[in-house]
Amino acid sequence: MITEFDTSLPSIRQVQNLIKEGASIQIKLLTGDLVTGKMIWQDVQCLCCVDERNQQITVWKQAIAYIKPI
Repeated sequence: MITEFDTSLPSIRQVQNLIKEGASIQIKLLTGDLVTGKMIWQDVQCLCCVDERNQQITVWKQAIAYIKPI
């Protein structure tokens, strides 16, 4: 079952602002891996980041420990 994308949530708005600003970010995964780049989109379950080699990386939101601008 797909839930509705709730743009009233602060976390959704924060990620949308990072996308809009084109901010460089670091995503730490629960596995300890780091993903660095710029977020280009998000949906209910995932977000997508593009790295310095212009490769797109799709990350499941449930795998994220934190996201921070760098």
